[in-house]
Amino acid sequence: MNTQLPADLEQFVQDQVRSGRFSSTDEAMTAAVRLLRKQEEAEEARVLEGICQGLEDMRAGRGRPAEEVFADIRREFNLPSDV
Repeated sequence: MNTQLPADLEQFVQDQVRSGRFSSTDEAMTAAVRLLRKQEEAEEARVLEGICQGLEDMRAGRGRPAEEVFADIRREFNLPSDV
């Protein structure tokens, strides 16, 4: 895989390699992609936890009817009632 980076990011990667932080640009790019994957997985876990919490709240009776929620949104954003 060949990758083109903007000049500032390419310079950053090269600086990291020159500093000894990484032994090669490939190693630096691998670390970057691993970090991105870790962030994506954490975000997915956060979203799923929110969904689970919402479902648990609904089962426990801590929910509100959708019509009521939508009416609140319409009022908050001054939207007509047919939206």
